[in-house]
Amino acid sequence: MTSARTRARMVERLRTKGIRDERVLNALGTVPRHVFLEEALASRAYEDDALPIGFGQTISHPFVVARMIEAVVGSPAGKALEVGTGCGYQAAVMANVFPEVYSIERIKELHERARRNLLALRLANLRLAYGDGYKGLERAAPFHSIVVAAAAARVPEALVSQLAAGGKMILPLAANSGEQRLVLIERSGRGLKESELDPVRFVPMEAGKA
Repeated sequence: MTSARTRARMVERLRTKGIRDERVLNALGTVPRHVFLEEALASRAYEDDALPIGFGQTISHPFVVARMIEAVVGSPAGKALEVGTGCGYQAAVMANVFPEVYSIERIKELHERARRNLLALRLANLRLAYGDGYKGLERAAPFHSIVVAAAAARVPEALVSQLAAGGKMILPLAANSGEQRLVLIERSGRGLKESELDPVRFVPMEAGKA
């Protein structure tokens, strides 16, 4: 079975799980997830599972990627920031949804690997940065959408300050019990609104790091 057909089957599974935004579904169906994984794991690329990418990090479940992006994409889509590039997969998906995407990674080796992984996809609207994602990316702010791919104990104030009016941010927050939930933050003229979504399991965001 070709990877294109396998991706199509993955997209249909995402539909059955409740993903509805066609922009997001098309992006998941376009980006070849297997090229972001080590050869030994490539055969599992289109399973709905998180897989290791080294340095204690993982590539997220396709459903979680879709769920997070769908939760923050506007109509029309605006400029987006991803915190935690990892292997580059989610950044590639976002670049097929948003007109302008920035992604920041704190682990130098992963930043460089993501750059190599993404070369062949020629995504001119995607810019990678190496640095402390806990502080966001002030030079490119504000952002209409922010997706955080690591679990924080609290919402980083720097990221909130870089969220545009009418913008949305989604991130996993860890409770004292160790449980994690996705939290959606929306900025409006009346201030910030927080909504709890699904239970999840992400690698931790260390204080002052991403």
